[in-house]
Amino acid sequence: MKAVDAADIRSSFVNASQGETERLPLPGLHEVMWDHREYLGWRDPQAHQRGYVVFWKDDRPVGIVLREADSALRSGIPAMCSLCRITQPSDQVSLFSAPRAGQAGRDGNTIGTYICSDLACSHLIRILPPASDMQPSPAEVLEGRIAGLLSRIDAFSSDVMRSA
Repeated sequence: MKAVDAADIRSSFVNASQGETERLPLPGLHEVMWDHREYLGWRDPQAHQRGYVVFWKDDRPVGIVLREADSALRSGIPAMCSLCRITQPSDQVSLFSAPRAGQAGRDGNTIGTYICSDLACSHLIRILPPASDMQPSPAEVLEGRIAGLLSRIDAFSSDVMRSA
């Protein structure tokens, strides 16, 4: 991922008002290892059900405001994130909804998907299986995971930006 600064982030959101973007908390950007990210995702420390995702789409940053559902998945079962496709315990995957962009979002239309609760898919896809004669090399596995994650976040953002 190319680096973004505070101004890039605040101007990138497609499903939030200017007032909302001015008030949203920013993550510690000085700590981000940009070469190991496909998107920047963080949770709001003051409003825990809120999350934010920013990534690059066609040479511009695109941001999406997310809201975690009030109800959680049933405890003790595995769950899969729709973005990274990593299976985890159900308490580590949440249903997030995003208001659609424009008038559709202001009218209350949303789109939802299951995403890692900590929005850390970029870290999870880098936990690779050991090398094996029966599997592709770890580098090939990572390359495939990165391509898949980028494709799925692009598709999700396209759904958010599409009018209902």
